[in-house]
Amino acid sequence: MTFFTVSAFMIYFSISAGESCTKITENLHYSCMGRNLSFIPSSIPSSVQTLDFSFNVLKHLKKTVFPVLSFLQVLDLSRCQIKHIENDTFYNVKNLTTLILTGNPITYFGPGCLNSLHNLQRLVLVDVGLSSLQLQINNLTKLQELRVGTNNIQSMSLPSFMSTFKEFSLLDLHANNISIIKTDDTVLLREIGRNMTLILSRNQLLHIEPGAFKDIYLKEFHILSSFVSLNAQKECLEALTGLSVDKLFLGSYRMQWKVKVSNGSYLDGLCSIHFNEIYFVQKEFSDSEMHLFRCMINATKITVKSGYIKSMKYIRFHRLKELYLGPTLLSAVPLISHIPSLEKLVVRNNMPMNFYGISDLPLLKFVDLSGNFLILKDCCSQFFQRTPNIHYMNLSRNSEIGIADKPFSGLDLLEVLDLHHTKLVLVFYFGFLHGLKYLKYLDISYTSITVTRQMIFQDLNNLTVLKMAGNSFHGDALSYLLQNLTGLNVLDISHCGIEEISRRSFIGTQKIRYLYLSQNKLMILDFLALPNLKQLTSLYVDKNSITSIPLHVLQKLPTNLSEFDLSSNPIDCSCSQTDFIWWIIQNQNVLKQPENIVCKTTDFRAKDFDIHSCVHKKRLTIVVSVCFVTVVVLLSFLVYRFQFYLQYCWILLRGYRSPGQQECSYDAFVIFSSYDEVWVMNELMENLENGVPPIQLCLHMRDFQAGKSIASNIIDEGIMGSRKIIVVVSQHFIDSAWCRFEFELAQSRFIMERNANIIIIILEDVEERKTKKVFGLHKHLKNNTYLKWSRDPLSNMRFWKRLRKAIFATNQ
Repeated sequence: MTFFTVSAFMIYFSISAGESCTKITENLHYSCMGRNLSFIPSSIPSSVQTLDFSFNVLKHLKKTVFPVLSFLQVLDLSRCQIKHIENDTFYNVKNLTTLILTGNPITYFGPGCLNSLHNLQRLVLVDVGLSSLQLQINNLTKLQELRVGTNNIQSMSLPSFMSTFKEFSLLDLHANNISIIKTDDTVLLREIGRNMTLILSRNQLLHIEPGAFKDIYLKEFHILSSFVSLNAQKECLEALTGLSVDKLFLGSYRMQWKVKVSNGSYLDGLCSIHFNEIYFVQKEFSDSEMHLFRCMINATKITVKSGYIKSMKYIRFHRLKELYLGPTLLSAVPLISHIPSLEKLVVRNNMPMNFYGISDLPLLKFVDLSGNFLILKDCCSQFFQRTPNIHYMNLSRNSEIGIADKPFSGLDLLEVLDLHHTKLVLVFYFGFLHGLKYLKYLDISYTSITVTRQMIFQDLNNLTVLKMAGNSFHGDALSYLLQNLTGLNVLDISHCGIEEISRRSFIGTQKIRYLYLSQNKLMILDFLALPNLKQLTSLYVDKNSITSIPLHVLQKLPTNLSEFDLSSNPIDCSCSQTDFIWWIIQNQNVLKQPENIVCKTTDFRAKDFDIHSCVHKKRLTIVVSVCFVTVVVLLSFLVYRFQFYLQYCWILLRGYRSPGQQECSYDAFVIFSSYDEVWVMNELMENLENGVPPIQLCLHMRDFQAGKSIASNIIDEGIMGSRKIIVVVSQHFIDSAWCRFEFELAQSRFIMERNANIIIIILEDVEERKTKKVFGLHKHLKNNTYLKWSRDPLSNMRFWKRLRKAIFATNQ
């Protein structure tokens, strides 16, 4: 006997001996499915409420089979080979609300086998060999559902005592042998009430006695594939005159073959039925016109899950609220217009369609035209005229959509806009979503657009979900894109080729909780240390180029972060990254797919890296290197700390020339931060250089010589080449090292020339303590008169007059 055979025998013996059942919920829900058991294991607690005992062996059911399980409510005995059920079998489980006996070859039901189940609400006797509905269930007065599909029942006549079952609401007779329905068979349906669901699908109906369903109201009526022929279907539908049903399920199953019909009016019998909603699967086709909707004009909801409709003429629906057209043969989206009640429109096809627009639908809120290979040259207002209440629009998975200026005018109430996997041709980038102030969800993933600075999301303060995966970003567009999206909760910019994320990218987006950055080219995640992302709970950076995350970033990760996907990155598993590896080991509960976080040079997982082997190497390296590193670091720090002064000394050593010794090329040299460049260009340069007489300014980005060091340019072109020095003071000026360096050089000239050549402009208020960060600035402001910029027109005029006077004073 082989080892495999022995193992299989041991497993089978263990199961047949009564292997303990699986605990789904402690003391409440257990599963013994497929354990080859012939008894209820003693390990099942008496408090159990749900027990799945299907696919076992209980051929003969009697009272002793079940222990006392007073709290058991759901019992599944499917496929247990049950043939015989004695009286009072379920006495010890008499509080059952659901009993499932599907697939048992039951040959004998004891007359009182179900008498104990006074609380039973759901009885499932599917595929048990029943030939009649005359069951001994008179004690089941709380019964709500009786499912007896796939049997050999030939009449739908219910026992007369069921007229007292006031809560009875579902009779499932699918796949039986019912061919004739008489008036006497439906008597109880009238008495039971208005909340009944009747399922007759997959029977072989040949004849329904006229009037059999008169004055009967059903909640749902299922007659899918229920007729022996199309002629029988037509006659049976006509015989349903007087039936009222809330939801009617008609047609064929999707897997059935299509059938050609010669008479396009085969559904005219529907005109005799009053229904609110119809779900139709059409497998019939014809070379002539098919009058599919002629008898549906009073429906409130029409769903065609599958159909062979080639055309759909305009129909004046009276009450239609929802229209769903699944895969059909339509070559164009129907001209659904002038239906004042329509609220929802869904058209999905498997072949290219045209769309000529819809109009005059004042209540339309939901539009889904996804997956139809549509090409719209100038979307979207002209296709949706006088439809002001659309809240949801899905144009995803189409071919191409052209977006021109103000494409959504007249659709101001849009809350959801889905365009993913549709090529977008944006004629105007700037504000192409202008006016959609209620928009909450926007998906433009994989739309072949290139995001630039000109693509601005204006007035989208309510946007909570933004999906832009699969597109590309030009330059630093991401740094400006999100600034107005203060309510953003979900951001997906996966698969966009992003190599770096600026620290300013998430300014103003403090509510982001889900951030998807998968499949980019990111190497660093320093932006995670910023307080702007403190609400982040889920971060996905899998399939990037991340080798490590510095300790200072790990220490500042959002405290709410509960899901972090770092998988499929080339992690650097070396002794230099022990902090990062240790963090990975300690945070397995946060990391998603930790088994896929592997080292780039080997195939083993990062969490399996031996950190302790690095300790001895580190000790030796520290002892040998500490002195050398200390000296190098100290010298480097001193050089870095005083680099500007060293450069300045070197320049002075080359020789100093006073303004009297050289000809000045400029009237004034402007010292300012690059962040204030817009004000300098639009205000200062515009008013001085274009004024009368013009004043020639020296601006570093325009007038410095290329190829020359910055320090040399500052002294030669700026300080020494200008009669006057203008200093634009702002918070950015205070924070800029180059601005501080330029100001200190300007002061050195002031000391050497003993002339008040420095004019200070206060562009924005700066705290007094911060001005002390710039050497000499605080003292200069205390001892000298300065100018202060104001947007007030009168103060503005006085400002330019005083500034001009101060500049020309140097020429006297």
